[in-house]
Amino acid sequence: MKNKQLWINHIKGLCICLVVIYHSVITFYPHLVQFQTGFPEYVAKSWIYLNLYLAPFRMPVFFFISGFLITRYIDAVKWRDCVDKRLWNIFYVLLLWGVLQWLGISLINQWLAPDLVRNPTSNAAYSETLLQFAVSMAKASTSLWYLYALVLYFLVFKSLRQYRVPVILLLLAINVVISFMPLPWWGMNSVVRNMCYYGLGAWFGPQLMTAMKEFNLRQHPLLCAAAAVISVALYLVNVPLVISLVSIFVIMKLFYLLDNWRESRTDAFLNIVGTNTIAIYTTHRIVIEALSLFTLGQISAGRISDNALLAVLLVYPFASLAICTCLGLGFRKLSRALFGDMFFSPPAKLVTATEAR
Repeated sequence: MKNKQLWINHIKGLCICLVVIYHSVITFYPHLVQFQTGFPEYVAKSWIYLNLYLAPFRMPVFFFISGFLITRYIDAVKWRDCVDKRLWNIFYVLLLWGVLQWLGISLINQWLAPDLVRNPTSNAAYSETLLQFAVSMAKASTSLWYLYALVLYFLVFKSLRQYRVPVILLLLAINVVISFMPLPWWGMNSVVRNMCYYGLGAWFGPQLMTAMKEFNLRQHPLLCAAAAVISVALYLVNVPLVISLVSIFVIMKLFYLLDNWRESRTDAFLNIVGTNTIAIYTTHRIVIEALSLFTLGQISAGRISDNALLAVLLVYPFASLAICTCLGLGFRKLSRALFGDMFFSPPAKLVTATEAR
């Protein structure tokens, strides 16, 4: 029997791949442009700019899908029954991996780049004290801000579900305003900006999904062309909302059509990645930090020839993605086999105690 949700899982897989590539680029290439010239500098800057232009196609659809998948919890499940799977489970992983990233990345920086200056308030993983860590986590200034957002979004959209239309219109307006008046904390800025996409999925996902499936691109060429032109024009004046909404539609339509043409497979790469997004999301930042600092150290020491350096610059994000994916999946298997999966879900006793309340 065909799994109608499998193509959605493939979209999740694509999104987490884009997230890993994003972090691979920002932790590696900006350090290179300072001392590279010629073609290597051009390649490094190209990756940086490409990373920026991919922004509207990365998190909006990820959050729309995340919201769509919890529609039943928003509408029909009682608060008490939501505590475990929708709140405590995610909060546990956020807190645990916030600490693990902090400890892991701090040790990696001391080992591989002790002289590298980091802003301790820019990311919870770079904190120098427990107080700095707690404050950064509270402000969502963490590489795990997606998990922070999932907890906050669920509380907001389940509480305000009776006011769907005015709230979603307000959030769409805030998305535009924040493009010109961003919040002082980058993590919270991302959380607030992406809230409207999650809300569209959580509150209007089933209707929008049906409309997407029924929409015939060939019957509305002028509408599609107008949407493309308007979205790009607004994006160029720093209003990415429309192009993000269009990207959600286009990505879902593409994967839906591909699924109808050739049924999605459970053993496909994107499906495997899509079913393990939390494992890859939580572990990849530590791996990327080690990989980027090690590679930068080799380049600075002149241990990589010019030809090899050019090859590294061209394929580094994809190599990083492959390594992070393999290690993330491997660690998830290890967690299940040896620790009862306690690195990605609360220990059984804690879950039982939570449900008992």
